[in-house]
Amino acid sequence: MSAENNTFLKNKNLIDGQWVDADGGETINVNNPATGEIIGTIPKSGKAETARAIEAAQKAFETFRKTSALERSKMLRKLHDVIMENQEALARLLTMEQGKSIVEARGEVGMSAGYVLWYAEEARRMYGDVVPSPWADRRIMVTKQPVGVIAAITPWNFPSSMLARKIGPAIAAGCTAVAKPATQTPYSGIAWGILCEMAGIPAGVVNILTGSASEIGGEITRNPHVKKVTFTGSTEIGKLLLKQCAGTVKKVSMELGGNAPFLVFNDADIDRAVEGAIAAKYRNSGQTCVCTNRFLVQSKVYKEFVEKFSAAASALKVGNGLEDGVQQGPLIDMNAVESVEAMIEDATKKGGKIVAGGKRHKLGGSFFEPTVIADAKPRMRFAKEEIFGPISPIFKFKDEEEGIAMANNTVFGLAAYFYTSDLGRMFRVSEALEYGLVGVNEGVITTVEAPFGGFKESGLGREGGHQGIEDYLESKYVCVGGLGL
Repeated sequence: MSAENNTFLKNKNLIDGQWVDADGGETINVNNPATGEIIGTIPKSGKAETARAIEAAQKAFETFRKTSALERSKMLRKLHDVIMENQEALARLLTMEQGKSIVEARGEVGMSAGYVLWYAEEARRMYGDVVPSPWADRRIMVTKQPVGVIAAITPWNFPSSMLARKIGPAIAAGCTAVAKPATQTPYSGIAWGILCEMAGIPAGVVNILTGSASEIGGEITRNPHVKKVTFTGSTEIGKLLLKQCAGTVKKVSMELGGNAPFLVFNDADIDRAVEGAIAAKYRNSGQTCVCTNRFLVQSKVYKEFVEKFSAAASALKVGNGLEDGVQQGPLIDMNAVESVEAMIEDATKKGGKIVAGGKRHKLGGSFFEPTVIADAKPRMRFAKEEIFGPISPIFKFKDEEEGIAMANNTVFGLAAYFYTSDLGRMFRVSEALEYGLVGVNEGVITTVEAPFGGFKESGLGREGGHQGIEDYLESKYVCVGGLGL
C-alpha cells in the first residue's frame, strides 16, 4: 500500500468535526526518512486555529460530560475495533512517516488499540467514596468528574500509541481533547481524527492540529478553557510547558526524557541478558525514552557480555522498515545522525572503544549502524545525556553498591533494567533504583495494564494502568446536611 492510496493519509486538520486547512494556506512537507521522498503536506496551523479548536472542545464538553460511563465505554470499544480493523494501513502509514520496521509499527498500532480497550473498561470503574461522617445528621460523599478540555502534545517516536495513552483516558473520563502530533510524524496523529469519526465519537470531542509548536503550544498553555496539558517529549520542552501552564494553574502530566541503565550482574543469565539488551536498546533504532542509555556490567562477566552483545548488534538487519526482516530502520532525520556521531566522537576521544558499528550505514541517508562502545567512562557525554540513537555504551562496575550508585547517578528516572538470578538481589536492587519503571530479567516491559511514568526530571503523573485516568478527573467532596437524623 503506497502513501497515495492510504485511507488515513489526510492533509487536513480536524476542528469541530470539519477537515480544514491552515487559515493562511501554509503547509509543511512530510518526508519518509527511509527514502527521502515527500509523502504529503500538512497544514501549518497556529494560534488562531488552536483557539478555535479549544473553543470547539469546550462547547463539546458541555454535552459530552453528561454522557454516561456506559456510553463512553461503548464509544471506546468501537474505536478499538476500528483501529484493529485498519491495523495494517495504520502500521504502513506509521512506518512511512517514522521509519520503524513494519513489525514494530504493527505492534504499536496494536498497543494503541489496547490502551483504548483498557480505558473503555476503566470508564465504568471511576469509583467515588461514601466516607463515614463525624456528624450524625450529615453524609459525606466524594465523587469524580472530568477535568474539562485537555490538550495533548505528542512526539514523533511513537506517534500512535502516545496519543492512545492520552485520548483513551480523556474520552473515558468525559473530557474533550485538542491534540498536536509532532510535525515529523503527523499522519498517525491525524489518523486519530478519522478513527474517531469512524467510531461515531461526536464532533468537537477530539480535535487534531498540526503546525507551529510555539504558536499551538503557546495558545494551549495560556487559554483558560484548557484545564489539563499532557505532554510526552524532552525534559527541556516539558520544563518550558510547566512554566507556561503555571499562569492558569493547569493540571499537567509530563512524560519526559530518560537515561535508562541496564545492569548485568555476575550471576545473570548472559544469553538472556543479551537478548533483552538488544530489545531494550535497538527497538525503534534506539529512539525511545525507555531504551537503554547505559549498560552497566559487573566485572567478571564484562568481557563475555561485550563479545556476545556486539555480535548480536552487528547481526541486526538495517533497512527500509517496509521490507521483510528489517529490524532497524533509519533515524528520524539527519540532525539525529549528527547527534549520534557527536556522541561517538566524544566517547572515542575519551578512551571509548568501538567494538561494533560506529558509522553511517552503507544504505546512506539517515541509516546508521548499530553501535557498541566498550570501556565507557562517566566523563563521556552519554553518561549524563540521552542518546536517542543506536549507540550502546558499556560501563564496568565492581559490586552491587557501585552498580546501584552508577545507575542512580542521573537527573532522570524513567526506566531501568537489571539481570540477576539472585532473589534477594532482585528485591534489593529494584527497591534501590530511583526509577518509575523497573524491568527484572526483561528488556521490554511496557504494557497497558501498568502505570508508565518517571521519577525526578523524567516527569509527573502516570499513563496506563488504573492510575492513568486519575489526571483526567477531579475529586469533589459533597457534604449533605440537615438530614434530621
